[in-house]
Parts: sequence; C-alpha cells; structure tokens
Amino acid sequence: MKLTRIAALAALGVAATFSLTACNGDDSSNGQAAGSSSSSAPSAPATADSGSSDSSGSSGSSASSNGGSKSSGGGSTAGAGKSGSAKGSANGAVNGTSKSDGKTKFCKTQDLAIDAQNAAADKTSGRVNITMINRGSTTCSATGFAGVDIKDADHTSNPIPRGQAQPRITTLKPGDAAVFDLAYTIDSSGNSLSHPTNILVTPPNETHTITLNWPSGAGAVKGSYADVEVYPTHNTD
Repeated sequence: MKLTRIAALAALGVAATFSLTACNGDDSSNGQAAGSSSSSAPSAPATADSGSSDSSGSSGSSASSNGGSKSSGGGSTAGAGKSGSAKGSANGAVNGTSKSDGKTKFCKTQDLAIDAQNAAADKTSGRVNITMINRGSTTCSATGFAGVDIKDADHTSNPIPRGQAQPRITTLKPGDAAVFDLAYTIDSSGNSLSHPTNILVTPPNETHTITLNWPSGAGAVKGSYADVEVYPTHNTD
C-alpha cells in the first residue's frame, strides 16, 4: 500500500510537471505572439507617420509649386507694370514732343529779325506792328502770343495783356515773315501820362527777349499800359 501511494504521488508529480510545462509553453507562445503583435503595432504608426510625412512632403511640394506659380504670376504682373510704365514713358515723350513742337520746332529768338513799325490806321486807333523774319536755315513755328513789355521813360517795365483772339498756325520757312500787333487808343489831348521808349519782345514759346525802340510817329497811349493789348502772330501772306 505504501509503495502504491508513492507511485501514485510520483505519477501526480509527473503529471503536474507536464501540466506546468504545457502552461509555460502557452505563456511563452502568447508572450511571443504578444511581443510580435506589440512589435508590429509600433510599425503601423511608423508606417502611418512615414505616410504622413510623404503626404506632407507632397503637400508641401504642391504648396511650393503653387507658391511658385503665384510668385511667377506676380512677376509677370510686375513685368506688365514695367512694360506699361515704359509705354507710358514712350507715350509721354511723344505727346511732349507733339505739344511743344507740333510739326516743326518753335522759332528761336536768335534766328529771328524783329522790327517794330507804326501802323495806326487813323488818329484814334493806335497800332504798332511787330514783324519777325525767319533768318534761320530751317522751317520753324511762330504760332501763339509773343510776350511783350513796354518800357517807359521813367524806367518802369509794364507787361501787356493779351487781346481776345485765337492764335493761328504760323509756320515760317527760311525768309518768311510773321507779324503781330499792339493795339491801343491814341491820346490826342497831349496830357498822356505814358511815355513809351522801348518794346521788349519774347517770341512765342521762347525765353530770350529782344529790345526794340518805340516807333517814331506812333501816337501817345491813352490811359495806362494795361489798356494796350497784344494779339497773336499770323503770316504776312
């Protein structure tokens, strides 16, 4: 009986040992499975991160491409602006030439022979004709109003206002003449307070002035020099 019990206990011990071994094997397998699972689990986020990185990179590249496109568009616009500016400058230069010169350049004072003569039609209406002859070698324009001041015996210089008339195109070929006149009322009383000695003439669109003598025989000016008027140039033909 004693031997039987010992044998039974030994059998139970062996069974228990196998049971524990089996359990440990399962745990190890489970552990490996868990480990494998856990090791593969991080790899999934890594893959996701990598994908996210690629996606972000692609997006960034796209944004860069778009940004480049916008920048290029901006550059194109800026270029158009410069082109427009250049065009505007070109148009400005053309318009400036057109306004300042017309079809021909304005006559220079140095190229004009200028003279003043009494041209009063009667004893009431005073008029002084000022003639300008083109002594230059090229055709020029004398269109417009000349600047005129009358110098008095008291050494004062008085600007003469413009009369109510529209300028006429006055083109002078070499040797041609243009004329403009000063109109005023003659003072026959002998009590005129005006004693003109010189006429200062600046041709239209010029800055250089020439001094002429007041024509002998011209009637006295009635009123003040503000009552004298200068009229625009015109051809003598």
